[in-house]
Amino acid sequence: MINYGFTKEVKLPFEEVIAVVTEELKKEGFGILTRIDVQEKFKEKLGIDFKKYVILGACNPASAHKAIVAEENIGLMLPCNVIVYEKEDKTVVSIIKPTVAMRMIENEELKQIATQVETKLKNVFDSI
Repeated sequence: MINYGFTKEVKLPFEEVIAVVTEELKKEGFGILTRIDVQEKFKEKLGIDFKKYVILGACNPASAHKAIVAEENIGLMLPCNVIVYEKEDKTVVSIIKPTVAMRMIENEELKQIATQVETKLKNVFDSI
């Protein structure tokens, strides 16, 4: 078990998990800013066959705005990453814990925002 994210294995098809994650993020006010298909990029750039592995860059605009106002350079740590990948006959979902990611930044207001965002992301995680 990792300490910097929420992670679980589910017995659902990969693409179905992507759809569920996207929908549950939407319910908590997040949109997907980026979708990086690691399998595709490894094939294209390295000629390597790799398992299905996608990195979703999730953003809650209201929270991102508050975070940037509280700590102007916090954009280095945004958006919140969600990964979905195949592992044997299961699909794995992992979601970053913002409180852990922001721990190195000494800004109390930012810590409060990270806690609020993490609560929303935990709701997403629990609903999968």
